[in-house]
Amino acid sequence: MNLVSKLEETASQKPEKPACLFQDQYMTYQELAGKIEAFANGLEDRGLKKGDHLALLLGNTPDFVIAFFGALKAGVVVIPVNPAYTPSEIAYMLKNGDVKAIAGIDLLIPVFESLHGSLPLLEHIIISQTAENAPSTEDPQLRLKMTTFTKMLRPAERSRTYPVLSKDDTAVILYTSGTTGKPKGAMLTHQNLFSNANDVAGYLGMNEKDKIVAALPMFHVFCLTVCMNAPLMSGACVLIEPQFSPASVFKLIKRRQATIFAGVPTMYNYLYQYEHGKAEDFASVRLCISGGASMPVALLQTFEQTFDVTILEGYGLSEASPVTCFNPFDRGRKPGSIGTNILHVENKVVDTLGRELPDHQVGELIVKGPNVMKGYYKMPEETEHALKDGWLYTGDLAKRDEDGYFYIVDRKKDMILVGGYNVYPREVEEVLYSHEGIKEAVVIGVPDAKTGEAVHAYIVPADGELTEQAVFDYCEQHLAKYKRPAEVIFLDEIPKNATGKLLRRAVRDMLPK
Repeated sequence: MNLVSKLEETASQKPEKPACLFQDQYMTYQELAGKIEAFANGLEDRGLKKGDHLALLLGNTPDFVIAFFGALKAGVVVIPVNPAYTPSEIAYMLKNGDVKAIAGIDLLIPVFESLHGSLPLLEHIIISQTAENAPSTEDPQLRLKMTTFTKMLRPAERSRTYPVLSKDDTAVILYTSGTTGKPKGAMLTHQNLFSNANDVAGYLGMNEKDKIVAALPMFHVFCLTVCMNAPLMSGACVLIEPQFSPASVFKLIKRRQATIFAGVPTMYNYLYQYEHGKAEDFASVRLCISGGASMPVALLQTFEQTFDVTILEGYGLSEASPVTCFNPFDRGRKPGSIGTNILHVENKVVDTLGRELPDHQVGELIVKGPNVMKGYYKMPEETEHALKDGWLYTGDLAKRDEDGYFYIVDRKKDMILVGGYNVYPREVEEVLYSHEGIKEAVVIGVPDAKTGEAVHAYIVPADGELTEQAVFDYCEQHLAKYKRPAEVIFLDEIPKNATGKLLRRAVRDMLPK
């Protein structure tokens, strides 16, 4: 069984069941399966074979779902790319990923035109129409390579034989941002993706009555598995939101009686801050999911109290398809924890020699299971560093309690060393978020002549009344001296990535060189 065969099974058993909703229009499982098959045929007609690479530069639309599953059906490897990336960022992934075809939005035609001459392997560009006055190209060679998404979905004129998909065949290459150097392409197999989607769906009790809001970007692995693949493996309905905004999310949930919402902590913060949001708008929601970054406990508790919902935190990374831990749905949840092992996945905390540590001791989190990648594309040394004896070394510092619940302490590379003492940014950020005058906060370490490193806090105030001294006084009450910020910097906004995750790296880049 794989993602495509499971979806087709649902389509044959419950053809009229809604699979997704976009801009007030439902698409049934039967309709979706038909479009997926047509897209797979279109790829074959254009000469794409099993193992070729297709980049998706698409927004949150049914086109993304169709292209994703259609490529997998044809045995073509999918490379999801953020359409908002700069041309140079896109160029790196298309070149490094040996992309033979692109499915992208029409607004990117000028970008494709500028990159065309530097992509010798590129043979086809499939344009998803999103704008009435979309740009065009004057390049005759590029025009010959272009077709529209609509033409890809024409009914088949003959029966087809599709490639046999092995569980170990690469299905997707996800480029991870990483903390240093160029992005690495994590190769995820058909087994990786199917097992994780299936196990997440089972762990969270997803079923055909559920309606899941997909407001996270679909090109990101969090949305890909939790908001798209897992629901479609459960016969549920995916409510596709083109882009996140508090107003549209509240409206969608209330109007369509959504049952599950998934987001990163920043999204929950925006929803909480939205003055027109009401608890009754969330009345149909049985479960909220948070991931992508650690959620401050203060935010989790105030959100739950305000909207009368339960938020379950989980943990994952691209290299693990992505989920490895979740707070249990059917038993005790621990705020601040990423939960326990999901089905078929094992997490462990180890020291620098790879030896498992006792409960409550901090070490590196490592992961093993059918969801763990086969390696990084064209990067054997990086693969060898990340995968050892079947275990994936995450680079995250964590600890486990006596009940088997895991807690992320921080990124290994983000730990701050102040006068020989370890300071974990998340611990300081938790304290800052508990202050009612602070809307957002990020803590980093900066070089210091006396202590080696010093703690600097970058803060977005909730109003104009907050002062630096007030922050210092608050931290003095809640943090040991070596953990307290030596400097407080107020910002209008903290840089974020496409999912809304606060970017510690971007804040670091603000420092004078």
